[in-house]
Amino acid sequence: MMARVLATFYVAAGIAGLFAACAPGAESDGRWVILSLAAGALSAGAVTFRWGARWPRHAYHWPVASGAVLVALVVVSSPGPATAMAAAALLAFAAVDACFFFSLPLAWLHMAFGISAVTAALMVQGEVPLSIALALDSIVVALGTVVRGLVIRASSASRDPLTGLANRRGFDDSLHELRSASSRTTKVLSAALIDLDHFKRINDTAGHEEGDRVLCRIADVWGRELPPGAVLARHGGDEFALLLPGVTGPDAVALVRRIAAQHPDIGVSVGVAECRPGETAAELMRRADHALYDAKRAGRGRCELDGGTDLELIRDLAAALAAGDVQVHYQPIVALPDGDVVGVEALARWTHPERGPVPPGEFVAAAEQSGLIHALGDHVLRTACADLAGVRTAAGLQVTLGVNVSGRELSDPGCADRVQAALAATGFPAGHLVVEVTESLVEGESATALATLHALRAACLTVSIDDFGTGYSSLSRLDTLPADVLKLDRAFVATLDASPRRAQMLRSLVSMCRALGLDVVAEGVETPEQEAAVRAVGCTFAQGWLYGRAVPLAEFVAGPGMSGGRRVPRDVTSSVA
Repeated sequence: MMARVLATFYVAAGIAGLFAACAPGAESDGRWVILSLAAGALSAGAVTFRWGARWPRHAYHWPVASGAVLVALVVVSSPGPATAMAAAALLAFAAVDACFFFSLPLAWLHMAFGISAVTAALMVQGEVPLSIALALDSIVVALGTVVRGLVIRASSASRDPLTGLANRRGFDDSLHELRSASSRTTKVLSAALIDLDHFKRINDTAGHEEGDRVLCRIADVWGRELPPGAVLARHGGDEFALLLPGVTGPDAVALVRRIAAQHPDIGVSVGVAECRPGETAAELMRRADHALYDAKRAGRGRCELDGGTDLELIRDLAAALAAGDVQVHYQPIVALPDGDVVGVEALARWTHPERGPVPPGEFVAAAEQSGLIHALGDHVLRTACADLAGVRTAAGLQVTLGVNVSGRELSDPGCADRVQAALAATGFPAGHLVVEVTESLVEGESATALATLHALRAACLTVSIDDFGTGYSSLSRLDTLPADVLKLDRAFVATLDASPRRAQMLRSLVSMCRALGLDVVAEGVETPEQEAAVRAVGCTFAQGWLYGRAVPLAEFVAGPGMSGGRRVPRDVTSSVA
């Protein structure tokens, strides 16, 4: 919009200059000067039309100030007072530009500069009285002031009154402008839809004022962290929309995840889409909405990129699964307070032949987006069950196995049957298998996923809620969650020994869990001090680098945790995650 307005004014000024050069009485030298200035104005208009959309906002100070200088030069070169006054009236263009583009102090600075330059030029011209020049100046100031008021009034119709962000109307305007600019310049454009997880619960439990504060906080944090040129809008209710010109889809995902990490107590689900050549604005946002749906279906608190998965990585992962090259490592879980190893968590590991070790978060995300998650989950489950069937603790009991299950797997109606088929094929006892799911997934809206969990529990499997405390579960929900074990998020453990209030809170939580028949596992225990802290609050089990990292089966079985130690009662080992 800024480019179009500025270019239009430059072209209009150039045309006016051509007419001024034809004024009667103009000397040859003066006529050529005016023609040269008119040609410069027309050229500036053409350049602005072509490339102005790429300029940052601060770059517009130069063409606006140059326009005032150009008007002053035409005034000085005018053949008579009539032509000089007509040229001086073009200063209104610069005044409108300044009031339209810039803040009020900068707009007044531009108008003061332009008025001073043109008034001085009229005095140099010599045939225009000062009173007439001042009358013209007052008209220019009034015109700029009125235009600014109209601009502010018009822009308020595109603003959300609560957060100060653009509303849906303002977002749609920006989307069409950036989409058109992207098609002209081949500049990449990414769009994102941001949805607050369980926002209705905040309004219901803490009131709408607290909900409004959460919305304003999101607007402040994201507005501060986003790069220049980004457009953040409140799309409606608890949903925000984001445009990132010049940012690719994968980079947009990384940016969104970094910003979301700055408010871990406010969960967000995000769908991202990168604009494709020839794609309309509506199609772009439809794909972003589809990615948002995928993020919610996979358990919330996630950021998904529509169509952005590395196709080569997917092909290589599929080949690795077919060849059995995805390994399963095991991290020990110990019983407190004695510290005996009673179980393990199975974790997938993949070493790419060219890329080297691939982070689990990367290839698991690729598996979820590509549909390979079912094959990956089945491979980990069957491999782990086969590896650990018959493996005993130092007390002679079957090692309990924890396996992570994604939201997409649980949402498949055949999930429970596949788990039982794996147990039957490997001989692993169902009573020692723990299915680990995230808190946000259990709190989600998938009736199929919840039905699957109930079916698994009915088949004597144990359900563990992983990363408990990162979502919005209330204590009153503990008796209704389809779970036997809670795994405290490692963020609690990391600050437990430094926060007496948190220690007291967890002590109360553990007591409540015990009253409800739930075991509690502390994740991320890395130091003896943290172990002492989780033992003091009453956690049943612990897991972390203090007891061992995830290692291959042979190394785990040969480890010191598998020899010696006291016997753990069967009812405890059957529920450890």
